[in-house]
Amino acid sequence: MPVRLAVGLGITAVMFAIAGRRFFWLYQLISSGQPAVPSRFKDVPKRIKAELVEVGGQKKLLQWTVPGVAHAFTFWGFTILFLTIIEAFGCLFQRDFHIPIIGHLAVVGFLEDFFAVAVIVSLLVFVGIRVKHSPKRENRRSRFFGSHTGAAWLVLLMIFGVIASLLVYRAAQVNTGNFPYGWWAFASHGLANVLKPLGTGVNSVIETVALLANIAIITGFLVFVSYSKHLHIFLAPINVATSRRPRALGALASTPDMSMEDVGEDDEVVFGAGRIEDFSWKQLLDMATCTECGRCQSQCPAWNTGKPLSPKLLIMDLRDNLFSSADRVMAKNRAAGVEVENLVPSVIDPDVLWSCTTCGACVEQCPVDIEHIDTIIDMRRYEVLMESNFPTEAGLMLRNVENQGDPWGLGGAKRTDWIEALDFEVPVITGTIPDDIEYLYWVGCAGALDERARKGAQATARMLHRAGVTFGILGPRESCTGDPVRRLGNEYLYQEQARMNIETLESAGVKKVIATCPHCFNTLSNEYPSLGGNFEVIHHSQLLDHLVSAGRLTPGGGYAGTVTYHDPCYLGRHNRVFDEPRSVIDAIPGATQIEMRRCREKGFCCGAGGARMWLEEKIGKRVNMERTEEAIGTGADVVSTACPYCMIMLDDAVRANAKEDDVRVLDLSQLLEESMGEPVAVGATSAATSGAIVAEDGADEASAPGDTTGG
Repeated sequence: MPVRLAVGLGITAVMFAIAGRRFFWLYQLISSGQPAVPSRFKDVPKRIKAELVEVGGQKKLLQWTVPGVAHAFTFWGFTILFLTIIEAFGCLFQRDFHIPIIGHLAVVGFLEDFFAVAVIVSLLVFVGIRVKHSPKRENRRSRFFGSHTGAAWLVLLMIFGVIASLLVYRAAQVNTGNFPYGWWAFASHGLANVLKPLGTGVNSVIETVALLANIAIITGFLVFVSYSKHLHIFLAPINVATSRRPRALGALASTPDMSMEDVGEDDEVVFGAGRIEDFSWKQLLDMATCTECGRCQSQCPAWNTGKPLSPKLLIMDLRDNLFSSADRVMAKNRAAGVEVENLVPSVIDPDVLWSCTTCGACVEQCPVDIEHIDTIIDMRRYEVLMESNFPTEAGLMLRNVENQGDPWGLGGAKRTDWIEALDFEVPVITGTIPDDIEYLYWVGCAGALDERARKGAQATARMLHRAGVTFGILGPRESCTGDPVRRLGNEYLYQEQARMNIETLESAGVKKVIATCPHCFNTLSNEYPSLGGNFEVIHHSQLLDHLVSAGRLTPGGGYAGTVTYHDPCYLGRHNRVFDEPRSVIDAIPGATQIEMRRCREKGFCCGAGGARMWLEEKIGKRVNMERTEEAIGTGADVVSTACPYCMIMLDDAVRANAKEDDVRVLDLSQLLEESMGEPVAVGATSAATSGAIVAEDGADEASAPGDTTGG
């Protein structure tokens, strides 16, 4: 007994010392990061809920049923089996130790054995998954491509060692009379029958050896975890608790002060992240938390079309750089002028950085709430603002937005051309929005200036007019919201655009805004508030759903056929608008919906986000081709969407596939309008007076037809 105690405590002391030193080092390293924005310690109730739902309930892991269930059993197995760790250390001091009060309860013995067996079964599932999806078999198609697979196999072996040694020493305890539970501990008693013929003396030795082995493997596992990618066992709950709530989608995490007013002559100004120490402590925690599971990689549109970007590998590369640069990071000596290579291209290849569409699939899938997009945008900010490095073709878009207020460079004078095809008047607000106009219609650059996207904007305007919704537009006063330049990394130009637009909207007295472009919708509703612009913004799909539900628009029989709906990333994943567009389609009597395999939260990007609309796609397969082929594969007559950029990208791909005679790409408004037949111009003026009318400071002639109750 003294030998057993000494060996057990000796092993524990050594292993805890090694692991403790490592964890303290990790704490120092991660806490050396920059402050995290926004604060990660507010909204405590939401963070507690996240812990219960995502960590305790394994919600995000269970989105993949088989591996999710296996992981849930493993997680809860080790949670319940913590009782056996207490029992194991207790048995070092007393052979027949039991936990006070609950130590003899049959239900406790049953749960311990049940989860021990469940963990073993789960391990077999993990083995099957890793063999089936081995990178050697599937190459890039494997979500484990690039992961440390050797370490993963060692972890599975160590977990098995923990459970096997646990069951063996418990079985031996049964035969030596030291086991505190009856037959409800079915696995222990079952294995005891196998060991019973060996006799009490041999079982006593087996008990001691297996017990010490169990303690050695558990404490050894602690050390191994502290030095491996399985850090997530301890860091994931912290990362989830400090992640952006409700999710790291929609607005970007930070809106840096670009004013330079408080910067001294000797201060080193850094915008974005050019070195590892420029990231926030939360981003460094993300890197250390990555499980290398590859769920993000498997869903990434760039990776799935042959691009070099894998969100997983990007985080892993940054983590490797973090660990190799630990001394410098903890010394916080960036301002000392230490010469260090920038992350791009020394750690992250430029093609990796610029392949991202910011679709959010990685963030959506990550079971430990890593915030990939914010990290990528921070590196882009540094490249654009500090180094002036960005894809050559992006320069034209940036100049156009800066000089003309739109990516095409067509200028404000063209922003009212789209209303010339309407047979009713649309007020153009030049002063303050009149009281009898409920909404400002933010048309967006694409809706106003692109020939194909204009059709969607026109259909939306006709539907609003038909429903009696009063609205006006800014016309030449409208300017790009700044979304593409911000996602490209030009934060300065974005903030210039945003402040100008906020001033315009506030001076016009705008309270309620309709947006057809999800990128405008996201920017106006989620990003302008950080610069002082607070408006009530609704997407046209949401308003159409309300109008149909309220009976103000009644779909008819003008359309009969099948429809597959493409979820725009910035409407669906980023802003959770999934049901409203589908409800509108469901309301059309002749429309039959066919869902694509990748839909809703798992929807596949069209390829236009993250400023990719304005960049050449030279590597791999075009993202819009991949998505459109999936849409065409449904056999649907119409591919519908609720984003002008998606419509452009999908329509281009349909034409590239020579399928324009078989498949049409329509905005949701166009589809609804087609079902209703020819639009009825309620209170419309004659064609001779159609077009824009100018509204100034509430003038009577600015009123739009119909009531003002809105949607």
